Parts: sequence; structure tokens; C-alpha cells
Amino acid sequence: MVSDKIISIKKKKKRTLSSSSSPSLPILPFDLIPEILSRLPVKSLLQFRCVCKSWKSLISDSKFANKHLTLSTMHTLHCISYRHNVHVLLKSYSLDYVLTNITQTQFPSSDSNVLLVGSCNGILFLVSDGKDLVQLQLWNPSIRKFKELPPISKPHRFAGIYGFGYDPISDNYKVVVVSSDLTRGDFNKNELKLHTLGTDSWKSVSEFPFAIVYAQPLGQYVSGTINWLVFMGIKRFIASFDLGNECYREVLLPDDSGQVYKNKLSLSVLRDCLCMISGEDVWVMKEYGNKESWTKLFTISYMLDPRASSYSYIKAGYVLDEQVLLTYKEDKRWGHISYNYKDDTSKFIELENFPKVCVESLISPCF
Repeated sequence: MVSDKIISIKKKKKRTLSSSSSPSLPILPFDLIPEILSRLPVKSLLQFRCVCKSWKSLISDSKFANKHLTLSTMHTLHCISYRHNVHVLLKSYSLDYVLTNITQTQFPSSDSNVLLVGSCNGILFLVSDGKDLVQLQLWNPSIRKFKELPPISKPHRFAGIYGFGYDPISDNYKVVVVSSDLTRGDFNKNELKLHTLGTDSWKSVSEFPFAIVYAQPLGQYVSGTINWLVFMGIKRFIASFDLGNECYREVLLPDDSGQVYKNKLSLSVLRDCLCMISGEDVWVMKEYGNKESWTKLFTISYMLDPRASSYSYIKAGYVLDEQVLLTYKEDKRWGHISYNYKDDTSKFIELENFPKVCVESLISPCF
């Protein structure tokens, strides 16, 4: 009996030592999981939805998508590819010091006449201008989510002024279309229609107070506003539409002793600031709406592309550190250049059509 007890005690002690010596798996605090996942690329997060139900629920949550957006550093360059004038796919390039990692995605719409208008928070805005209707689509290629908006009937004369952006007041996304109708007998009356995601219709906000003498019909989104470059006689300015308050204002151009107004102008966005290219000078508005905050960032070297003798038009695409994507027009040919304004070097880039830069995000256009 005594020996049996001793053997039993030794077995228990052995099991205790064995269990205590085996390494235990580390337990990750639940609060850290969103912090870690929100810093990962979208492609990885889509795969991680299969890990468990809680991860799938977290990654699919809109609050997590917004958190991920604020931390996202991945940007992609998109351009539409055509073959024999038939639209087939979207070409995407990862942005680093060179354009790399091209992917090709079948476009979700069968329409062969698509214009890539712009992007906001990972969502691309596309327009198909048909004979009688204008079709508008929102697409996040990172998560393959696609949204068809209610079509717009084309009046006899269609201005084709567009804008898309995020309204921080309503915490929603809005699409803007400005159109004009010759049958009214007044060329200067332009109707602004507004669509809010989650609704099924357009609403007329008010008359667009600027005649159809705009320089760029594709609006630039900055700080909750859509901005268009407008020419009215000898006057040049930026027409701004506030998505939250649904009102207009004029934003003045940089004052460079009148030189800005003598050059060909192009409006863009660099580092979330309005950007104006005047001739070869690149200006940025560091504080939106404040004319005094216009700052000349750099002057573009004249001979960007050795194949070109001169440039009639230059516009900016994106900024990554000191690298800027510039689109230029030389005679009837459009070209694209990656330009380093710090050391004044450039590299010609083969791209189809006009590229748009889009941050990778989990934001869905399907509200």
C-alpha cells in the first residue's frame, strides 16, 4: 500500500512537472488586435476575414474601415485600358519610387465609353457619357465593391462638370453634376444636381452661379469641397462647392505680379492641398481658402522629356516624397513623367490615358 502511494505521488509530480515545463501560447490582448490589423494592407485584411468570425466582423465594420483609412499609406495609380477602342480593364500600379507591381482588373461595367473622373478615400468615380443618359459609377477596386448611381437624362446641351468627395458634416459621400439645357434659352443657367450615397435619387441644389466658361470640368476634392478652375472673361479663379453646407465660394489664385494669369493653368491636388500649375511653376495652397497661403513649391525643368521640343500644357498627378507625376501635352501627344523636383531629374513613363491616384482602403461605395 505504501509503495502504491509513493508510485502514485511520483506520477502526479511527473505530470505536474511536465505540464509546467511545456511552453504556453502567448495571449494577445483583444484591444491590440484592431490596432495591429488597422495598419495592414487591404489585400491581407481580406484574407484575414477567414481567420475567425470575430476578425471577419471587425474587418467588415465601417468604423474599422475609417480607422484603417486614417492609417493607410498604400497608394495605387489607376488608368483605364482600351483595346481597339473597346474598354476592357483597369490597370493598377503600386506607387513607390518607380511604378511597379501592375495588376489588371476586369471592369465591372460593360460600357465601352468610361471616363475615370477622380477618387476619394479609395473609391474611384467613373462616368459613361451616352447618347441620352449619363451613367455614373463608384468603384473601390481594392475590395471589388461597385455601385451604380441613378442615371441622369442628358439635356440638349450638357456641360459635363463633375465632382465627387466626402462630406465630413454628414459623414457621407456625395456626387456633383452640373448641366445646362439650351431649350431654356439662357446659356448661363447651369443646374447643379447632388447625389448622396444611400439615397436613390438626385436633388437639385441651386443654380450653378458660374457661366459655362470653366477650364477644367473635373472637380478636385479638398477639405470637404469640390473645386473647378473657371475662366469668366479675363477673370480666373477657383469655383468651390462646399459639400456640407451646399454653398459656393470663389477661391483666389496665387498673386505673382499678374504672371499667373498670363500662363496656361492646371488645377490639381498635391498632399491634400490645392495645387496650381502656372506655366512651369507649381503652387500649393497650404491653408485651404486662404489666398496668402499660396506657396511656390518648385519650377519644372523645361526639358522634361528629351523627345519633346516644347509643352503646351502641364498638370500634376501625385506627390510621393520628392516625386511628382506630371502629365504634359506636346503638340497633339499626351505623355507622363515622374519628376524629382529636388534634384531636377525626370523619367518618362508609359501609361494609357489619364491616370488617377487612389489610396487603398476598405471604404465601400455601397451605403
